[in-house]
Parts: sequence; structure tokens; C-alpha cells
Amino acid sequence: MRAATSVPSPDHITNPKTFIKILVLSFFSLSLFFAVKHFSSDTTYSQEFSLPFSSTTNTTTAVHADVNSTANSSTTYLSSPPNAVSPQLPRLQPEDVIERTGIVDENGAMTVDFVIGDYDSSLLESKVNESLGESVVESDQNWEKIENFRVCDQSRREYIPCLDNVDMVSRLNSTEKGEKYERHCPAKGNELDCLVPNPKGYKDHIPWPKSRDEVWYDNVPHTRLVEDKGGQNWISRNKDKFIFPGGGTQFIHGANLYLDQISKMVPDIAFGQHVRVALDVGCGVASFGAFLLDRNVTTLSIAPKDVHENQIQFALERGVPAMVVVFATHRLLYPSQAFDLIHCSRCRINWTRDDGIFLLEVNRMLRAGGYFVWAAQPVYKHEDKLQEQWKEMEDLTGRICWELIAKEGYIATWRKPLNNTCYFTRNQNTQPPICEEKDDPDNVWYVPLKACITKLPENGYGGNVTEWPARLHHPPERLQSIKMDAFVSRKDIYKAEYKYWKEITFSYVNVFRWRTLNVRNVMDMRARYGGFAAALHDHGVDCWVMNVVPVSDTNTLPVIYDRGLVGVVHDWCEPFDTYPRTYDILNAAGLFSIEQKRCSMSSIMLEMNRILRPNGHVYIRDVNSVIYKLEEIAKAMGWMTHVFDNGEGPNAGVKLLTCEKRLL
Repeated sequence: MRAATSVPSPDHITNPKTFIKILVLSFFSLSLFFAVKHFSSDTTYSQEFSLPFSSTTNTTTAVHADVNSTANSSTTYLSSPPNAVSPQLPRLQPEDVIERTGIVDENGAMTVDFVIGDYDSSLLESKVNESLGESVVESDQNWEKIENFRVCDQSRREYIPCLDNVDMVSRLNSTEKGEKYERHCPAKGNELDCLVPNPKGYKDHIPWPKSRDEVWYDNVPHTRLVEDKGGQNWISRNKDKFIFPGGGTQFIHGANLYLDQISKMVPDIAFGQHVRVALDVGCGVASFGAFLLDRNVTTLSIAPKDVHENQIQFALERGVPAMVVVFATHRLLYPSQAFDLIHCSRCRINWTRDDGIFLLEVNRMLRAGGYFVWAAQPVYKHEDKLQEQWKEMEDLTGRICWELIAKEGYIATWRKPLNNTCYFTRNQNTQPPICEEKDDPDNVWYVPLKACITKLPENGYGGNVTEWPARLHHPPERLQSIKMDAFVSRKDIYKAEYKYWKEITFSYVNVFRWRTLNVRNVMDMRARYGGFAAALHDHGVDCWVMNVVPVSDTNTLPVIYDRGLVGVVHDWCEPFDTYPRTYDILNAAGLFSIEQKRCSMSSIMLEMNRILRPNGHVYIRDVNSVIYKLEEIAKAMGWMTHVFDNGEGPNAGVKLLTCEKRLL
């Protein structure tokens, strides 16, 4: 007899006890399904440990007509910035960089065949704790109340903390090599603790490009340069304005004629194509750099705060890239092979003193095949003393393998070699020597000058950049030499950072109406690869960007220069070398979360207030716990503040703080 089939009868199913059991089992199964789904889609960990420069294509879905509305009714629209909340990992040695290649293979595909290597478990634990804590916003009662900051007295109106430390300078053992013009920052406890005041009658700066030719007298009320240099066509005063005719000590008939002469002498210079980034040493009021902007050349104009102490202040007020810098005893804060052309017109620097140590620093910063243009009396005058100086210059440039390619009138132009062949074929005892192999030519923070020749990379990195404008987006070969925890995926990270900032800055320009804000001087306080500056260029914002690479971060500054931008290395635990009221916009993405354990957040914010122009704006993207603390500090400085959610919603771990320093 065939066994009966176990099919429940209708009566069995409708039995009350059986029905309850089925109902309980169904509810349990459904609960388990949703629980598994919830934890599998949790974004806390996926956000924290995803590729560091992942971006989103999420765009604006609702834009409030007034971006100055309250934080509760405002929303930002894009993802958190690349590496904004990533902990600072130990810098790896080159051999470690090669071994640890990540999870992207050479074809850009995901792979499970990769080397994990050693890691610090405490970093992982602290990261998990941080991510878990970000979902809860700290309440104000957990912080000490921040009292409103006082306004400094008028003596600090032009105060640059590390260059105006009179007490420290008075205790220097020697000043014969220009030590008194170098950085001497205030000791701990003596940092800036107040708000630097504006000059009486200060006005919103004249917009670019009109500001190239005139600025308000009340904004830089100093007439010393008018008295000293008016006859050389530097600067003059007309009622309530300073006028800049465009001349200089060596080109009193104007910078444009001078630039035309250089181009005719050396056609290969090709301003705006081959030469994109220049350095003007001893720049005066920066007319050389101001007029090169019309030729698609970004020139960083530098000069010390000496007897003509306000020349850099005039340059910045005009809207020209500039910094207070001196050739003295330390390396300048720029990487090796940074500049396509370095210019000195009567810059009052003795290039041959101390075994040519200053010219060797120029050689370090000059790109392979780059040009050094010198306009000075020894070039064209025949007095015995001046001719002796010319012979010394010829001798030194010959020993460092520079080729004199043009000498006409009062201008001489040399070209740096493309490789090391000449260096290695010199006589054995020829001075100066080649720098030691262990010397890192990109290590510049408080590093002494060295009287040696910086050897060029054998692989050609730094000298093989493409022409402008292609170089702005083409990943440079030197990207592979950056000491970071990646190798194959570097180009993808580089491109992803630009894509991210292209989307973010689209919102900045349009939602926050940047085109109406009189924006000219911009600083990116944690620049990474320069994607923020590149995006502003592509959006057509008529500004220049100072790309700052913090010393606590990976040194990506060589890549920034390779793409045709300018920048500097800096430690945000110390003040920046610029005058008060320099920048219209300060951008800080992920800066405070990496610096809060090293530096005082209040000190950094006070420094930002010092260098920010009245009516200037600040954009800070960071983790929630940092954002709300910074908002309290900003309010204590008198800034107008708003906190915005990002595109991931109000519960995301990262927010945007916008601030405005209003002109009162």
C-alpha cells in the first residue's frame, strides 16, 4: 500500500493553535530579514573605509533662494570631502609603497589578491570609536563657553606674528645673513589672542582686473614706496587711490614691453604654454607678475619684509599672488622643480656669495630645462666692480651646468640642464658638489640652505610635464614618487579628487553666488592634489589659489606645481607668512580633524581671521564634533555662521560650516 502523502487538511490549517504557530514563525522570519538588511546596508563603516576619494553624483534637488537662512532650513548637496575624516597614517618608505598596492589592479578592476601588511590596531579602534560617536551631536553644555575675542590695539594692524617678533630678533646671535627677516614665531603662551583691527576708513577692495592698476589708499595707507620708487614708475598716489603704472626699477617703460623683449630674446620661453609657473624674486609691487597673468602665467611674487616692507601688501591688495619670503639661511617653502622660470630684476641679492648658496637654492626650485632671467647692472655696465661681479656669475653658472642662452641689453637668460649628464662629467674636485643621496629636495620646512647641486631624478620626473593647459588635468609622472599608501591607483585618486571638487565648487559658485562676492585671492588650507583650485579654474572663477599643503599631511606640493598651480608647505600650528586682510575665501576640508590633536583650534581660527579680508568667506567641511566647536569659536570672533548638511542627510557624520567676516 502506498504511504499517505503528508498534505495538511483545511481543518488542520484552521486549527487555532496551528495558526498562531505559523503567525509567530512568519513574524520572526520577517524581523530577521529586516535586521539583516539593516546591518548589511549600514553606511557607517562603508563610508569610513571606502576608497578615500570616492565622490557622488548626487546633485542639488532643492536650493533655497537665500543661502543665509538658518541651518535647519538649509542643505548642502554633495558628499563629504576626500579623506576629510581619515586619520593621519604613518608615512611609508618607498619599498612599503611598492608592496602595499591596495585593492585596485593594474586594469582598474577590483581584486582580492592584495597584501594587507602590518597596521596599527589602535588606529582602527580609534577610527571605529570616532565613527560610532559621530551620529550623536555633542551638546553645548559639554564645552567650555567661549568668551568673545577682543580687538587688538592699532599697533597690530599690519601684524605678521612670525616676522614681527621683535623680542626674538633682538636675541639672535647673528643677523649678517638676513636671519632677522626669517620666521621667529611667538613662544607658547604669547600667540595672537585677539582680532587684528582694520585701518581707519578701510573699504571693500576694488574688483579684479581693475585692482591691477589701482587700490584704495585707506586699505594700505603707506606712502614710503611712493617717495622712494615713484620716479621708477612703480607706484603713485592720486587722491584716495594708489596708481600702478606697471613699471619697475629695470623696466620703467612698463612690464609689457619688458616681457615682449624677453620673448623675442628666447622664443622657447613661450609664456602661457611652456612657461606656466614663475617666481619673481624681489618683486617690488609685483607688476612683472601682474602683467604675466594676461599671458596665462601664474607668477608667485616674493620679497622680504625689509625697508620696503609693504611691497607684498600692495601686491596682494592688487590681487596678485604674493608671499613674504627671504633668501637667508633656510630653504624657501617650495618643492624642487617647482618653477618653469625664475626672475630677478635688481632684486638686491648677491647670487655668488657663500659658495653660491642662494643660486643653488634657485637651482633646486627651477624645473629641468627651466629659465633664470637676470636683469641687473653687472649684465650691461662696464665698471670694473660690476664686470668682476659678472665674471663671478659666469663662473658659478658654468660650474652648475647652466647654459647662457641669451644676453641682450640689461637682460641675461640661463637655462638649466634637462638631466644629470653635465654634473657627472665635471672635473672631480669641481665645486659646488652634488647633494648627498639622502637629501630630500622636497623637504623644506625649517631646513637649512645647502651649498650643493640638487641632482635631477633619473626617471625624468618633474621635467617631463605637458604644456598648459593640458597639464592642469594630465596626471604628472611625479605623482608616482609621492610617499603615500598607494601605487597603481594614484592616477584614479588624482582624477577622483578633481571630480569631487568640480561638483562641490559648482554648488559654491552658483548656490553661494561667488560671482557676486568680489572673489580674487583664495586659499585652500589643505590642498591635497590641487583639485579645488583646478575646479575653480574650470568654472571660470577669475581668481588665483594659494594651495597649502600641511606638514602633517602627505607632501603633494610637487604634483600641484606640475599641474601648473602654485602653493606652499605650512604648519598650521604656526601663523602664515602674509599680511592681515589678504584672502577673500578660505577653504578648509578635513583640516581641523587632522590638526586638532597638534594645534589649538582657536589659534588656527584667529589666524584665519587675521588673513581673511573683511567681507571674506570661509568654508569648512569636517566631522560634526569639530564643526560645532568651530562654529562657537567663529561666533566669538564676530563671524556670521551657518551649518549645512551634506548630500547624505542630517545624520551624516560630516557637515559644512560657512562663515562671513563682515566689514563693520
